[in-house]
Amino acid sequence: MFSIDRDKIREELISQNLFEMQKDLTKQRRIRMLNMSFLLFALVFTILFGTLESPFDYTLSNIGNHFSMEYRLLFIIWALTCALAIQFAIISLIKLEEFTHKYCTTFVILASISLIATGLVPAVIEDNPFWHAIHTITSGLTALFLLLSLVPFVKHLSRENPRLRAIIAIWFSVIWAGSILLLIFFGKTGMFEIWFFVSNILFLLYLSLILYEEKIIKTSVLFLRDADNLNYAIEKFFIDLEPKKKRKNKSI
Repeated sequence: MFSIDRDKIREELISQNLFEMQKDLTKQRRIRMLNMSFLLFALVFTILFGTLESPFDYTLSNIGNHFSMEYRLLFIIWALTCALAIQFAIISLIKLEEFTHKYCTTFVILASISLIATGLVPAVIEDNPFWHAIHTITSGLTALFLLLSLVPFVKHLSRENPRLRAIIAIWFSVIWAGSILLLIFFGKTGMFEIWFFVSNILFLLYLSLILYEEKIIKTSVLFLRDADNLNYAIEKFFIDLEPKKKRKNKSI
């Protein structure tokens, strides 16, 4: 048995030049948890909001603009939640993979802005055809910008991780072919929109699970390779070494 002395562990890791590695992994685990929690919330919110009325008869915009002020407010909150969850997820994955691309992050942000604008702009053609047209344009731009942001990133992933190439291709086929088929068979309805957002969120959840797990495994191999006591080394690897005051503030 061994006791946990955070100050001693911190000193050991610093002396072994492992402290920054442990600190980085602690940060990555927190980002992964935040990332996946945010995406799961957006996933559930999308399904619940999209089924407030029949998704075979009404789009998400119809539900948010043609029924009540409560639905209108929920639509705006949904757009904001999905936009920020998707933006945070993609940008965090880009940073995790150390992927650099001239426009990738820009397109992510533009997709987020377009989706938020879609929620904010009224979409009642009878009352204001101009704003309805703007709403239609921003909704289309959301899908376009999201595609432009994901394509270079997944190409990079396929190059760097050949074993993921087929899985990524399947995911993209499910997302885009499924969305197009639903659009063809059901028209512009909530079914098409729910499929599009839910499948994209599930794809980002999958990438978050796989890529962060790989990062942890790769770093843990380096961290643990010279350990005499594996159990103790694992404790050092996963323990929170922030100062007590910071930990106490986070728990309040």
